Amino acid sequence: MPRQTRKKPTTSESQFKWSLDTELVGLEFELVAEKDFYLVPQYTVGLHAWFLQQVQQNDPGLSAYLHDGESEKAFTISGLDGEITSTGRQLQLSANSTYRWYVTVLSRRVQEWLAQWTNNLPSIVDLRDAPLQIKACNILHPPTTYAELLNSEVGGTLTLQFLTPTSFRRKGHHFPLPVPANIFHSYLRRWNDFSGMTVDQDEFLDWVDNCVLINRCHLTTMKVPAGKRGSVTGFTGAVELSLTNVAEKKPEYYQLFYALGKLAPYCGTGHKTTFGLGQTRLGWSSEVVQDIPDVQTVLAKRIEDLIEIFKAQRKRTGGTRADETASKWATILARREMGESLQVVAEDLEMPYETVKTYVKLARRALKNQE
Repeated sequence: MPRQTRKKPTTSESQFKWSLDTELVGLEFELVAEKDFYLVPQYTVGLHAWFLQQVQQNDPGLSAYLHDGESEKAFTISGLDGEITSTGRQLQLSANSTYRWYVTVLSRRVQEWLAQWTNNLPSIVDLRDAPLQIKACNILHPPTTYAELLNSEVGGTLTLQFLTPTSFRRKGHHFPLPVPANIFHSYLRRWNDFSGMTVDQDEFLDWVDNCVLINRCHLTTMKVPAGKRGSVTGFTGAVELSLTNVAEKKPEYYQLFYALGKLAPYCGTGHKTTFGLGQTRLGWSSEVVQDIPDVQTVLAKRIEDLIEIFKAQRKRTGGTRADETASKWATILARREMGESLQVVAEDLEMPYETVKTYVKLARRALKNQE
């Protein structure tokens, strides 16, 4: 993709002059579709790729780290927040409509890049055939540090809203429930990777298991496409947490509990947070049903069904490799059935076109044998 022409949005440059010590910050982009555009159901893969391409243009080493690094990912991105409708096998963005897109960063190195990038923003977010004009960029989650989170006010209940489908990995499967140990394991992994203040994971999670209570929750579950491959059953909604009377006997964990709660909007919850899942905010809301376009639900269900078919056929081989192959075959075939070109699928999955072409043939043959 050619380098974008740079043009600053309407937001003033001064909004982005945060402290050099900043480690965490969240931005909100206002994007406008100047005409009706159509997106594939897994368009967040394109947002992910576009963001990493922006990093690569200015800092190839950082881009490679964010793409290939073995640690936790030091950023999150959301899907598009706005009026999106299903039309046939695609999603439609409406002309002259505004869509909000959220980006957060979780380490000093990434925020240093972000600070430079925001002062010379491109004019568009380019999703292949859907160039969205960047009309404004604002700070959503204020610049801060891990130390500031740790030393901030403590006490009272902690309420979390899960705006997009949220799920955890548990024994090789998706686990779509806000169990406190899973929630805080998710946050602690990021904390230990980026804060420089490592906490013993087993001890802290044992404390969470014994001391954190669920006061109330209001949830719904749904199935959605997940990142580059497969589908996820996730929950949206809200949960309110409190601590038992004995929690303060471990003051360092008591304090960390609230710090991790305040980290949640920056790092998201669960997995696939760099593909729009697990978007989290503080506060309570009884509105739990996210409007997931029908076409995304259909695609997610088709991928899941195909995975089960292909795994069943390969059950004698078993193991992680068999599961990964089933997931690849299912994703490629389902997206092709939805009308996507194999070239686009290959680019999204970062696989050679000929390999994707071979996989879809093998998948179709396996499906025919099933019949």
